[in-house]
Formats: sequence, structure tokens, C-alpha cells
Amino acid sequence: MDKPVIIYEDEVLLVCNKPAGLMVEPDRNNFPNLLQQVKNYLKNTTGNNQHYVQHLHRLDRPTSGIVLFTKQKEHLRNLSEQFAQRSVSKYYVALTKNAPKEKTGVLEHWHRKEKKKAQLVTEGTPFAEKAKSEYSVTSHGDFFKWDIKLHTGKYHQIRVQLASLGCPVLGDELYGSPEHYKLNIIALHASKLIILHPVTKKEMVFEADASHL
Repeated sequence: MDKPVIIYEDEVLLVCNKPAGLMVEPDRNNFPNLLQQVKNYLKNTTGNNQHYVQHLHRLDRPTSGIVLFTKQKEHLRNLSEQFAQRSVSKYYVALTKNAPKEKTGVLEHWHRKEKKKAQLVTEGTPFAEKAKSEYSVTSHGDFFKWDIKLHTGKYHQIRVQLASLGCPVLGDELYGSPEHYKLNIIALHASKLIILHPVTKKEMVFEADASHL
């Protein structure tokens, strides 16, 4: 199995740049996944077959970018609470064929997960939750590049919000993109993650280059 692309590692944290097309965690189909790659890496570097490691969040399989792991269980709660309380800053880059009417803006919707797809619904819809992100758009060759900051991290949030503007992520056939991008890959990348280190309490900024888009 391939070695993970590691952006940063210390005694507590391990940060990877996940390639598009790779799952973060195992599923019932037993596809290759990043968690197993990280476990194999730690086994090979420490000699410990049972080294603890756990991811704090997930990325969709066709999306590339930053995934944070902790190697010490005692810090899982602190890190999980940072995500739950939205004190983590998450930034993405996306490409689309179309441009929105407004080149900068804030997207706020009511969001609901429907099996393997997300929907934007009206306020008051059962099980709907608020989804919020902000964006700026610039020309990028034949396409448009979106720089996005997530304020919430709902299922397929960026994908469904951009599609609602008539600007589906390039290659995202699930949400209406007519353009093919790459096999099992869409033009969406988790480019930056900012957290507080659970031990040092210092702000940690992790970045994964998006020039491959």
C-alpha cells in the first residue's frame, strides 16, 4: 500500500495530504484508504503494530487535501471539540466551468443529508441544519477558481452550495457538472487547516498546495 503524503508530524499530530480518489477510512468494500496507510506507516516507523491513530474529520473520496490525525488518544477529545465548536478554520479551493453572479459572497442555506447526496431545503424542514461558507472567485484559464472558507462542515456542503448557484464543481457529476475532470476525481481541494495544538496551545497552520487543480 502506498505511503501517505505527510505534511507535518510530531508526538501528537500527523497531517496528511490525501490524494483525490482515496477514501479516508475503510468501508464495506475494503477499498484502499488513508487510515490504513497511516497505520502501516506508523507500524513501519515505530515497530508497533497497535499504534493508536485516529482521524478528526473526513474528506469525500473524490476530493484531495488536508486530513488531520492524532497519535495520542488522550488528545482526541480536545481536537474533536475544536471541530465541534467550529474553532477550526478550514479552507478549500475549487474549480468550476461557470462563474457566479457575485464574485465574492457568503452562502447560507438549510442543508439536509439524503442517503448519499445532500439537499438544500427550506427553513423548518425536518433534520435540516444551517450550512455557511464564504467565497471569492477569480478567472483561472478556461475555468473559475474559488477560494472558500467553511464556517460549517456539512455533508457535501461545498459541492451542493456551488451547484445551487449553477456552478457545480468541475467533474462533480453527482451535482450536475456536465464536464468530465479526471476518473473518480472532482476539482475540489482542502488547502488549509488551522487548529490550536492540544499540548502547546499554539496556533498551527497546515497548507497543502492546490497547484494540481
